[in-house]
Amino acid sequence: MVSAVHHRTATVDGHDVFYREAGDPKAPAVVLLHGFPTSSHMFRHLIPALADRYHVIAPDHIGFGLSAMPAPRDFPYTFDALADVTSGLLKQLGIDRFAMYVQDYGAPIGWRLALQAPDHITAIITQNGNAYEEGFVKPFWDGVFAYAKAPGPDTEAAMRGALTPESVRWQYTHGVADPTLVSPDNWVLDQALLDRPGNDEIQLRLFRDYSTNVDLYPRVHQYFRDSQVPLLAVWGANDEIFGPDGATAFSQDLPDAEIHLLEAGHFALESHLQTVTEHIRGFLARVLA
Repeated sequence: MVSAVHHRTATVDGHDVFYREAGDPKAPAVVLLHGFPTSSHMFRHLIPALADRYHVIAPDHIGFGLSAMPAPRDFPYTFDALADVTSGLLKQLGIDRFAMYVQDYGAPIGWRLALQAPDHITAIITQNGNAYEEGFVKPFWDGVFAYAKAPGPDTEAAMRGALTPESVRWQYTHGVADPTLVSPDNWVLDQALLDRPGNDEIQLRLFRDYSTNVDLYPRVHQYFRDSQVPLLAVWGANDEIFGPDGATAFSQDLPDAEIHLLEAGHFALESHLQTVTEHIRGFLARVLA
């Protein structure tokens, strides 16, 4: 039996936050945190695959998906602010203990949640969700860090290039042995949302803030060492944004981390849904038992 997925909206600090929800609210909670340039849409197949056993919540970050997109003058587009909204949503839903799945931007948001309340995190699944400098693949990140350090016309051009249809599609198809497994709905939807008037400035603000995530890494590593939180890294090894060294690096601070490298790209759920799901279900059954 396939679990029903509900599509809901809550108001957090005056902003509408769209989220997908499935499963028994009394079951252990699993929070799914998406990355750039997508939304909770990336979890559309994973949610029902987990909801028979878990209470699954997948929000759209502010400025993404179907959540509110306030102008930058009305919302500080930083990773701190995105994490605060996520924390506010979970409090409103009464979720104070949860496992989290983090991917891309979802990782620095998730790390902030863990640092705010370490005891709230029961387990971590990271799918190309970085926490170590070893994970950054060049030349992709050279442009991001140059722009964060010195925003201006010269450095901004490369960042605007990341918002184009070619770049968005590349994130989905690069490193995938059989690109026909990846639905074009992904990049068509993402591009339509990126092309909304004003969304480019939102994304540029977050690019400029990205270096704050790296500054946070020493605290994140200390959290790992102190908590020894159960962690599963199930990682697209062909990703040229966050490479496989980012997955194996978790074992530096979490010796018992479970690490699986897949012949997949940045969005491994699109080509390896069944494999990722099996790893997650096995992992959670062991660590949340």
